[in-house]
Amino acid sequence: MSLSLPHILSGLADATPLFLVAVGLSLVFAVTRVVNFAQGSFYMVGAYLAVTLVGSPAPGTGETGTWFALLAAALAVGVLGAAMEVVLLRRLYRAPELYQLLAGLGVMLVVRDLVPRRWGAGPLATPQVPEVFGPVVVAGGTLADYDLVVFALGPSVLGLLLLLLYGTPWGALVRAATRDPDMLSALGVRRKLLVTSVVFLGTALAGLGGALQMPRAHAALGMDLDMLVAAFMAVVIGGMGSVPGAFLGALLIALLRAFGVLVLPQFTLGLLFLAVAAVLIARPQGLLGGRLVLTEGLQGAAARPLAPGGWQTRSVAMLVLATLSALPFAAPHIGGDAILVTVSEVLILALFAASLQFLIGLGGMASFGHAAFLGLGAYGAGLAVVHLALPAEAALLVAPIAAAAAALVFGWFCLRQPGVYVAVLTLLFAQVAWAGAAWWAAQGGATAGVQGLSPSAWMRGLVPGGLLTDAAIFYYLVMGLVALVLLALRGIVFSPFGYALRATRDSPLRAGAIGIDRQSHRWMAFILAGAFAGLAGGLQLYLEGSVAPAVMALPVSVDALAMVLLGGVQTLTGPLLGAALYHGAETQLLSGTPYAGYWPLATGLLIVALSLLLPRGIVGSLQRPGGLGR
Repeated sequence: MSLSLPHILSGLADATPLFLVAVGLSLVFAVTRVVNFAQGSFYMVGAYLAVTLVGSPAPGTGETGTWFALLAAALAVGVLGAAMEVVLLRRLYRAPELYQLLAGLGVMLVVRDLVPRRWGAGPLATPQVPEVFGPVVVAGGTLADYDLVVFALGPSVLGLLLLLLYGTPWGALVRAATRDPDMLSALGVRRKLLVTSVVFLGTALAGLGGALQMPRAHAALGMDLDMLVAAFMAVVIGGMGSVPGAFLGALLIALLRAFGVLVLPQFTLGLLFLAVAAVLIARPQGLLGGRLVLTEGLQGAAARPLAPGGWQTRSVAMLVLATLSALPFAAPHIGGDAILVTVSEVLILALFAASLQFLIGLGGMASFGHAAFLGLGAYGAGLAVVHLALPAEAALLVAPIAAAAAALVFGWFCLRQPGVYVAVLTLLFAQVAWAGAAWWAAQGGATAGVQGLSPSAWMRGLVPGGLLTDAAIFYYLVMGLVALVLLALRGIVFSPFGYALRATRDSPLRAGAIGIDRQSHRWMAFILAGAFAGLAGGLQLYLEGSVAPAVMALPVSVDALAMVLLGGVQTLTGPLLGAALYHGAETQLLSGTPYAGYWPLATGLLIVALSLLLPRGIVGSLQRPGGLGR
């Protein structure tokens, strides 16, 4: 089937909402140096507000009332964005990038929970507006005139933005704020008000993008993440901070989508990924982006002096290990195998969180798609059992190998750009992995299950006489592997590789000056973190018996981030406590209580609160200065 002109024009009409979201993202980043992960949420809110306002226009307004409703929705979203900047972002501008990113992610989770409480969980259809949907004949095909208007709005908004930025005093101040904000403040400019106005404009554009989509589509949950991923692709292609780059990126994404939906519908996301990959290889800063600047100082997490834990830390660790070792013998009196399964799950989550903490705390690389490695490890082990007929213990070795292989490829692309780009790109790659697994599942081939898997005979032979149940034997396997990985992580932290990696994190320019290869150290850390997460995925597969694409979804990555934040980014023991507290709270809220439906809201609020009030986490706040080894 070939592309027709009406199909191309309809696809280009999709470029305008995407451009509005992407250019808002770029404007806010250019002034604040914050990647607003809540941008997709403002797009979704704009869509829902538009449906509500278009459904109740003033009598006799007709088409004028429809356009007024779309504009009103955009302005309302801009007010919400300005409020977020005043209440939240303003307190984080001098914080490390990680907490700025997480605050936006927390807002996204909160909005995701509140929207269905206000508008319901099902898709919300826009009332028919015949005034804006007159048919137009183009090249022998019909097209709604609304699509032509939306397509024309893209270049119009681009022109207005360029005029605003380069032809007005406000635009001159904005451009000055992107270059030397401190000097701007020294000259008496009210920088806070200027930044708020830019965030208002950027989020209002996202709201307008969502509103413009509504006469053409339904408002639905999940549209925020879909648009956020597409907007990230557009700014990566065009160049973060570039207004014309956002327009060019949106056009290319829209054309590739139109081609993919018509010719390769099941590989559309993969086609977009290939476009992003090609740009990263040829021009990492984007087609119209400026030169990437590698700055001194830690950008991913709060820098702290490092020192091994003292005797108190070692004593507590030995006590915890002894308690965990004795648990199977006490289990028959405190809940049986159920308590062993629960603690096994906590240990697996702690391993997953520790792998992410290693990446963030030691390497200064924020990953918002770490669940991809958890899922790929689980799929690798499951497919090895089901299709290769490997024994359980051999298949478990496949899990970290499969995840490390994926990290080898993903890391080569993700680490080509500095700072916040890593978080953006890991999210993009995780979405590609999730979409691939979901497509395979839809074809009936991705239920990599190992139902009824029990410990192998050699594992039972370690405990003669049936002294322990299968759950206890598996528990000891999990505990032993988690303990070994944590010891290995501690060894890496205080090894020459660990010191060199921290040097590339804290002072990349100086590290390069003394001959440390920053890229290779970060890449190796990325691969190690992926391998440890893959091992956690393999153990989780054996615990649950099967794996589904949902294990790679964004909420799983968010869970890991919440555990790391809760325990402490700059601690090795933090992920253990964070996993126990987080999983315990989740289990309590989701175990038949009236508050079960509030867990996503609670997670979002927790991430925002930790970013603002307790950035060092619980363990980090309790330990003495200097002590990542604790």
